[in-house]
Amino acid sequence: MLATSLAGVGVSIAIPLVTKAMIDGPIANREVGAIWPLGLLALGLGILEAVLIFWRRWVQSNAVLGLETAVRHDLYERLQELPMAFHGHWQSGQLLSRVTTDLSSIRRFSGFGLIFLIINITQLTVVSGVLLHMYWPLGLVVVGAAVPIIYLSMRFEKAYVVVSRRVQDEQGDLATLAEEGAVGIRVIKSFGRSRHVSAQYDGAARQLYDTSMDKVRLSARFWTFLEVIPNLAVVLVLLLGSLGVGRGDLTPGTLVAFIILMLSLVWPVAALGVILAMAQEAMTAAARVLEIFDTEPAITSGERVLERPRGHLRFEHVDFRFPDQDDDGPGGLVLRDVNLDVAPGETVAIVGATGSGKTTLTALVPRLYDVSGGRITIDGVDVRELTLPNLRQIVATAFEEPTLFSMSARENLMLGRSDATEEEVDAAVEVAQAGFVHDLPWGLDTRIGEQGMSLSGGQRQRLALARAVLAEPKILVLDDTLSALDVHTEKLVEAALRHVLENATGIVVAHRASTVMLADKVALLQDGTITHVGDHSELLATVPAYRALLAAEATDADDLVGAGSGRGDGKGQA
Repeated sequence: MLATSLAGVGVSIAIPLVTKAMIDGPIANREVGAIWPLGLLALGLGILEAVLIFWRRWVQSNAVLGLETAVRHDLYERLQELPMAFHGHWQSGQLLSRVTTDLSSIRRFSGFGLIFLIINITQLTVVSGVLLHMYWPLGLVVVGAAVPIIYLSMRFEKAYVVVSRRVQDEQGDLATLAEEGAVGIRVIKSFGRSRHVSAQYDGAARQLYDTSMDKVRLSARFWTFLEVIPNLAVVLVLLLGSLGVGRGDLTPGTLVAFIILMLSLVWPVAALGVILAMAQEAMTAAARVLEIFDTEPAITSGERVLERPRGHLRFEHVDFRFPDQDDDGPGGLVLRDVNLDVAPGETVAIVGATGSGKTTLTALVPRLYDVSGGRITIDGVDVRELTLPNLRQIVATAFEEPTLFSMSARENLMLGRSDATEEEVDAAVEVAQAGFVHDLPWGLDTRIGEQGMSLSGGQRQRLALARAVLAEPKILVLDDTLSALDVHTEKLVEAALRHVLENATGIVVAHRASTVMLADKVALLQDGTITHVGDHSELLATVPAYRALLAAEATDADDLVGAGSGRGDGKGQA
């Protein structure tokens, strides 16, 4: 690409020199026969220049699109590698802006700006040297015109890089608002806050408009100077050159060649503003993309693989604090000195008040976060020593807030196990009582929309539960997965889950006594640590805090059915 471009510059300079030789030679001497060879040479050079341009663009398009595709692939892979702490701090709109807008800026500069920056600088340098050699007084005029251009370019670059970064950051903020408005449309409409949300979006859009206009005004002033200075130089060269021809200091052919070469510099100089603007946008975009690439994943894959895991899970003196917490003392710990042993095939219910750390505890098993102290082992092997694909094949999680993707119900189900048979899919659907999928317009092949918004909360939970069951993990983590189900459906799901949990180690976050009954034993989590472990009846009889917690949950559930019922009063008194 560079070789053909530089060859094209050489050819474009050679054509005016051939013209000079033709005017000062055969035309001046009226030798018609000698015109043909030079004319054909000029024609051949023109054709060669066109071929070189075609070849450069052909190579360029493949190279640049390949570059963009490779960077986009690597960037998406890096986003998948980065831990939950990273995604918790970054707005999705900012990430989306980097993957789309910023990569497009890099592609445009790589495909146009970069090559022409090299070509134009080369052309300016070489042509200026040729002009100085042809007639140095006029050459000095051309070189002198470059001084204000260089000065203005340096000032423009410093100002433009600042405003360009502001524009790109504000585009990311606007993308975040647009995404939140689309995903949260039901909440917005239900609270009648459409005007409020629209005003927020409009304010961000106006801020982006004002900043973009600042960028446009800055560019317009710079490009105006780049248009004026070369044209003034051309006028001055034409005037002084005509005087030189009149005095006999240079030939007409030299003046014509000089003017042609001079005009060939007008576009490179005028385009310099566009190219520098593109360069600054691409540099800013690259810096924003590199912010992601330069973030080292805090959770890295180990090297060990458990070929035949049994699912023996142990928490050994586990401490945890979120990575962004500065408090290094015990007050900063979300979990502290957690000890728990879950035998293969055993199910443990984690019970605790809101904010006690139940969800955080379950997130440590598949290494969505890493422990801050102590360790978690599977069959005696620290989970940090296992490869991430192997660990997440052993452990499957169904979350309270299920995440579904804008694909078919079947594809959502098979996300954790792509080789599942039709019978296995049907069995998982039956366990989760998700038979509603067969009633969708195209059954399992029905696309359920972004975030599964076309389904109810209970349907989304059941589909996510079926996905976890279909993975056939050795350790199944259920993070309050049944919270959105009605009592009748919950009983059916629990009955089916009992058969599934017979062949898997289970960790169940429970708020209801009925869910606790799924477990072989119960762990009470209080203030970030497990204080009691035992079966349900034992803890109910001996631990007042456990009894009070379940009583409060039961009272809340009864209040939903009907305030003042005898059963609710009894539970409340208990």
